[in-house]
This record gives sequence, C-alpha cells and structure tokens, in this order.
Amino acid sequence: MSDIIVIGGGIAGVSAAARLSADANVTVIEGESALGYHASGRSAALFEENYGLPSVIALSRASAEFHRPYLSPLGFLLVGLAGEDDAFEADAKTMKCPEISLAQARSHVPILNDTVTRAAYHPEAYNVDTDRMIQDFAKTVRANGGQVLTGNPVTAITFDKTWKVRFGTETLFADILVNAAGAWADQIAVMAGVHPIGITPLRRSMARIPAPGGHDVSHWPIFFGVGEAWYARPDAGALLVSPAEEDLVEPHDAWADDMVLAEGLDRYEQHVTEPVTRMTSSWAGLRSFAPDRTLILGHDTRNKQFIWCAGQGGYGFQTAPAASRLLADLVLGHTPDIDGETRRSVSPARFHERPQC
Repeated sequence: MSDIIVIGGGIAGVSAAARLSADANVTVIEGESALGYHASGRSAALFEENYGLPSVIALSRASAEFHRPYLSPLGFLLVGLAGEDDAFEADAKTMKCPEISLAQARSHVPILNDTVTRAAYHPEAYNVDTDRMIQDFAKTVRANGGQVLTGNPVTAITFDKTWKVRFGTETLFADILVNAAGAWADQIAVMAGVHPIGITPLRRSMARIPAPGGHDVSHWPIFFGVGEAWYARPDAGALLVSPAEEDLVEPHDAWADDMVLAEGLDRYEQHVTEPVTRMTSSWAGLRSFAPDRTLILGHDTRNKQFIWCAGQGGYGFQTAPAASRLLADLVLGHTPDIDGETRRSVSPARFHERPQC
C-alpha cells in the first residue's frame, strides 16, 4: 500500500484523495484553515452535462449518477437581444437548449424586459450542494484511515526516490505526490522540481443583490446573456450576478474588481426591468486553466511519482466524481471506465512537446 500526499483541499484534491484512500495511505494538505476555501468555496455550483469542451462533457456525463444525491432543480435560460441572433443560435445549439417563446421565458424570469428578443431553455441544469460533497469526500478519506490537514501551506518539497513535503512545523514522506493545488498548481510543480505546464488563474467576480422587485426568486433558473457575457442565478432569496469575466491574475486570495462588477451589472440590466440599486456583498474566485482549457489528470511525463490533478477551470464540481475516479485508476493501475479519447485529451503527456516555461 503506497503513501500518497495530495496538495490541495478543494473539490479536485479531496475527491481524488477519497478515491485513492481505498487502496493507499492518503494525506490531504490544505494551506487554508478550511477545505474548499478558494475556487471551490466560491463556485457557481452548477451541474449541466452539456457545458464545456468534449472532455468536460464526457467527464460530466460520467459523473451524473454520483451527483444525484447532491442536486436540486434549477434550469437553464439563455436570452438574447436584437442583433445577437447568430451568437444566440450558436450558444443554444452548443448547450442543446431548445428555443422557447418570450412569454415562456418570462414565466421563468418575469423581469425580462422588451429588449430581449430570443430565449432558449432546458430544465436539466441543477444546483450542487458543494459543501456537502466536499465534506462527504473528506469523511471518506478519514474513514479509510487517511488524514486531512489544514491551516499550513506547503513550504518545501524535495524528491529522492520518495517525496519529502514540509508544511508548518511538520514533515511528511510519501511515494506519490498529487498536485491538486488549483491556481497554485504550477508553483507547486516548480517547488517539486517538475516543469510547470502553464496554468493560468483567471478571476471571476460575483455580486449578491436583493431579489429584484421583491420577487420570489427561489424557482428562477440560472439565466445567461449571449456569449456568457454575464449570468444570474437565485441564491438563498437573493440573486447572484456575475460579469463572467476571465481576467488573468497571479494566484492569490481573490477579490472582486468594482469596475468589472459595474460593467457586468450594466450588461445584466440591459435585459431586465428592475435596475440594480445596491449590492449586499461581492467576492471573486480563480478559475484555473491549462493552455488548451482542458483538465490535466495523470502522471507527469518526467517524474511518474508526480501526479497532476489540475486545470479544472469552472468545471471542478461538475467533473469531480468521474475525474477523481479516472485519476485513482491511473495511479493505482486499474482499468479506467472513461473512454480512451477522453483519457488522452486530459493526459499531461499532451504537453510533452510544448516548450516549458
């Protein structure tokens, strides 16, 4: 039985640790005081099988059955303005979202204004109970004899046939190191003496506003502008509105940019009858992507004892059940259920010929 250290306590790291812990001694290290502190704790928490690139869709569909206990109905509504017809139709086709009448659209979101000329809807989008999912995976790690350690960042990593990881005042040793550090994944790789892949953290901001016009928003779907220029979704009696920006930043504890939020709220207001008069709170998270915007799962090509579990972008929760199973199968030498094309598309080997930073 191998000793495995997983660096990163978001959904990617905790789910991978849970899968691995059935056949290995696993320790999760999270530098923050709680699991899911950064991207996972600031996720829009959406499960929609048709959202993302082909590899994401394959992993999402393979995750669907596992997700069921964590899901509640939400629905997905796409809205477009005059002059956006081509982009609207492309988005609706990609999302497999049938067009509906404007009257039907307003039955879902009654504040849509008269500038909205097109709408498409499908019901198969769901809220995800993200905290419960993270905690259930962590419980599995502990139940299998593993550890979940929080509150101290990793400060040093060395390798000499086995890994030596320093965090806080403690030192751990392991045969295998899993890099699930999200926005910090390239930094962890460099610390471990592994070539970085070129993972880019992109900031996405969110504003919470009171329920528009005093409406009961609890049964509203998530609704998007064309090209995902903004989106809004109900949350605990309020509405969350995001500019859906992707601003390149350094890894850090992200916060919302006021100007970006203002621009995003303006795009949202162009579609609705109720102006935004105040925000009750705002925040931001980092969505981290590989250069080809596809997940990175598996052995590093130069050091097979270093495992990549990174580049989830905005699809961490959506893909976690199947992605973590695939990663565990690859590490433990089991035959994966995921098809070969998807395995190849997420393998770190695809960057083998890419110039390194």
